[in-house]
Amino acid sequence: MLNAVVGFAVRFCGVVIALAIVIVAYGVIAIGQARLDVFPEFAPPQAVVETEAPGLAPEQVETLVTQRLENALAGARGLATMRSKSIQGLSMITLTFHEGSDLARLRQSVTERLTRTAAELPAGAGTPVLLPLSSSAGIVLTIGITSAKQTPMQLRTLADWTL
Repeated sequence: MLNAVVGFAVRFCGVVIALAIVIVAYGVIAIGQARLDVFPEFAPPQAVVETEAPGLAPEQVETLVTQRLENALAGARGLATMRSKSIQGLSMITLTFHEGSDLARLRQSVTERLTRTAAELPAGAGTPVLLPLSSSAGIVLTIGITSAKQTPMQLRTLADWTL
């Protein structure tokens, strides 16, 4: 089989060279038209809203802060999904928008909705803050380390300096 391929290439070397030139030319044209980015966005546009509520338990943060903000943000244009997390003294809402949406306009819309809703939050709660943009490549991998033999501080040192 290999003898036949080599024999064809030797007998028709002009055809093989012309075919190689066509393939290389196609590759150069394809690279010239390709949309390349150093760090491509592989996740849809997102916005994160954080609100501090010092002194409130997670259940209170959920009912007094997170739910009110979710209700205000639910009708945002281009919104695909909304996820929230309420922990002691902090409410975090992650808004995911449809692919190809104009993130600047969406953030403007979210900011306007947050401004209107800020007055309805409890007196101790802070103003809702729209976090700065971050690339989706920022969090590519998250791991957890456990050990029965090492202390949490030793595991932290291992994660920081070895991994």
